[in-house]
Amino acid sequence: MLRISLLVMLVLSSASFLFAQPDETRNESCTSIMFGKDATDDGSVITAHTCDAYYRTWVNFVPAQKFDRDTTHKVYWGTMHTHTAWSMDGMQLKGEIPEARETYAYLNTAYPCINEKQLAIGETTITGRKELHNENGLFLIEELERIALQRCTKARDAIKLIGELIKEYGFADYGECITIADTKEVWQLEIFGEGPDKIGGVWAAQRIPDDHVGISANIPRIGELDLDNPDYFMASDNVFEVAKNLGLWDGKETFKFWKAYSGEKPFDIREYFVLSSMAPGLNLKFDADELPFSVKVEKKVNISEVIALYKQTYDGTEYEMIRNLKVAHKTKNDDGEEVTDTIISPAAHPWLAKDKRDLMNALEENSVYRHRPISVQYCSYSWIAQLRDDLPDEIGGKVWFSLDIPRLSPRVPIYCGNLSLPDAYNYCGHKHFSRQSAMWAFTRANRLALVNWGTGKEIVEPEVTAFENRVLNETEFIESRAMELLKKDKENAANGNPTQLCREYLTDYSNASLGSAINRWWELGDKLWVDMRWKF
Repeated sequence: MLRISLLVMLVLSSASFLFAQPDETRNESCTSIMFGKDATDDGSVITAHTCDAYYRTWVNFVPAQKFDRDTTHKVYWGTMHTHTAWSMDGMQLKGEIPEARETYAYLNTAYPCINEKQLAIGETTITGRKELHNENGLFLIEELERIALQRCTKARDAIKLIGELIKEYGFADYGECITIADTKEVWQLEIFGEGPDKIGGVWAAQRIPDDHVGISANIPRIGELDLDNPDYFMASDNVFEVAKNLGLWDGKETFKFWKAYSGEKPFDIREYFVLSSMAPGLNLKFDADELPFSVKVEKKVNISEVIALYKQTYDGTEYEMIRNLKVAHKTKNDDGEEVTDTIISPAAHPWLAKDKRDLMNALEENSVYRHRPISVQYCSYSWIAQLRDDLPDEIGGKVWFSLDIPRLSPRVPIYCGNLSLPDAYNYCGHKHFSRQSAMWAFTRANRLALVNWGTGKEIVEPEVTAFENRVLNETEFIESRAMELLKKDKENAANGNPTQLCREYLTDYSNASLGSAINRWWELGDKLWVDMRWKF
């Protein structure tokens, strides 16, 4: 994290401060960052997702299944707000489509994220023009992700399947971007409705070059389409026609997907921050009209640096929200003399709610200016997927998962080969406080840490670092042992005695780590209640 923070301080310090206060009504729900295999130090393909809104936090594994002929797949709306892994409160059956004869196991987050074959899908809502929306379609984005993970092993196949489903049954969501990755490559797929008079959809997909980083952060990003280069571009067959018919493109000027279907400037602070920090030599400008779709990384990243990106609140840069909230701080020097310094107030934290920002600005105009950070306090859960083609799927694919504020909750590896999760992950907890829910272990402690950030960060952040360092240091041993057990599984299967020693081992490891994190954050919450009792 240190390398990224210092680098960005240098890169961003020269950027001009030209934009108005961010629009509070604009969607700021999620952040997906992608790295091609030649942009990472271990050859991993990476995509990621922060679920930054009031979505369910229960998570489970859905097993692989086989189905009889003529079985149908039921399409529900409302799957992202249920309270437990087995509840169906608020869900509506919207239709049915033919089921596949066989499906793959997948990790069932609110936006389903990875399957047993190392196919991973991130998501950010990009909205687009309101006139494109048609709620009469069958599919919302989360169900398209689910079906792709159940039926596909490769990113390109997932894009094609989603395109076919949209064309046949219709897309009912507002604009969505999903970042689809396998062990070889990662793509950005942006989807919109086809307008009020047509149940269908329009979409374009662009591949992130192998040595590049890309980002989707709630703004359409795909520009010119080179459909003669199918290795890097795909699109619906109506991509130009819809834009012309709806008067979004005159057919003469250079067609840009984001411009036709959004009309909004195709980047803001998150895109600028990530692309600038990974390629400072490009000297990208925050006041530019457009940024590159992706950039070549100047130094290959490791997983720790990607995790650090997801903790960012722009500390030490002019984009830090609380940089002006300073107070006098008295200390004594080596000679015992009293010295007064100026520091950011210990009561100020990087996630001040709008009411508190308004209060500060009423007391002193423009004292607080919010640029949307990558790590936000309204994050339900987040994950970073590593996909590796030099390892078997059971071991090669994993997500680094956390609940609540990404900066304040530790990431725990969950492998493609895992079979289950601890019981605490069956309960969401958004609707009420519950010690059954894993979510509340983290939310409780992290919110208490914000009562006095000067104290709280010194308690929580070292715990996050220590936990993540431990699991990172264990990786080589865990995966080596898993490889030995997978070899034994294959020997047992060849002898007519099939076993799941590898998958059971990975499950036990992940679940023990998840349980350890939950227990430790309950303990931290108890400590913070005491330490913060006079600081409210």
